[in-house]
Amino acid sequence: MIENKKIGIIMGSDSDFPYLEKGIKLIKEFGIPFTVEVSSAHRTPARTVELIKSFEDQGVQVIIAAAGGAAHLPGVIASHTLLPVLGVPINSALSGVDSLYSIVQMPGGIPVATFGIGNSGGVNSVLFALEIIALKDEVVKEKLVQYRRDQKAGVIEKSKRLKDKVNSL
Repeated sequence: MIENKKIGIIMGSDSDFPYLEKGIKLIKEFGIPFTVEVSSAHRTPARTVELIKSFEDQGVQVIIAAAGGAAHLPGVIASHTLLPVLGVPINSALSGVDSLYSIVQMPGGIPVATFGIGNSGGVNSVLFALEIIALKDEVVKEKLVQYRRDQKAGVIEKSKRLKDKVNSL
């Protein structure tokens, strides 16, 4: 094993980064070692396969793959590894629906977990990756529990502010 990365992220293009940026910040907040690459299932297929093998050598436990348009990247990755692959469809000329369909319709036998189109999919794929890691890592599990507590507190605070606003009308 070369390094101890836990999450590997491959984007089909650097233009996919804005959709994963919040999720990547979350990985950093959790202190999880990760790696990020750009590779295309169509333009750099050999590189994509090399990256998958490199991720396996680095101890990656889960791969997040983001792609738009034809969005074959998550499926290609899944066909070359037994690691869980989390597919994030990226907004495209068809509002990302084409990307969603490409990722979600993997043939039986080669699974790809598929998330929502764009920003929410980027964040949820990271949270799901962290949940996978938390199965064997109590520290990550506790951080996820705290994350959920913080979300709850945020909703309660927003409710309070809204009530105050309504009352001041």
